[in-house]
Amino acid sequence: MEITESKIEQVKVLGLKGRLDAATSNSAQDRFSQLIDLGETKLVVDLSELDYLSSAGLRVFMMAAKRLKARGGKLVLCRAPDRIKEILEIARLSELFFLCPSLEEALTRFA
Repeated sequence: MEITESKIEQVKVLGLKGRLDAATSNSAQDRFSQLIDLGETKLVVDLSELDYLSSAGLRVFMMAAKRLKARGGKLVLCRAPDRIKEILEIARLSELFFLCPSLEEALTRFA
């Protein structure tokens, strides 16, 4: 899995490409934790290039959302392909954080 990073105003935008599963979740979790430890409290994750999401990948999002909430921050997911969106909805994780259809809408969640 590849993680790309950019910053739009005060929001850190992460793009995930490939598979977020047991083999890649530890490195993703480490990167999310590093960013939060560095003071990032506004994270958007672009899922448009994510091919697969396992329960280990779901845990990455849950842990990041929990840590961000404790620091007054927020995690917003965006641009999920239908198959990924369905997994998030089945796991009821779409209720824990915002799931937006576009990056632009995701950024408005921090206004």
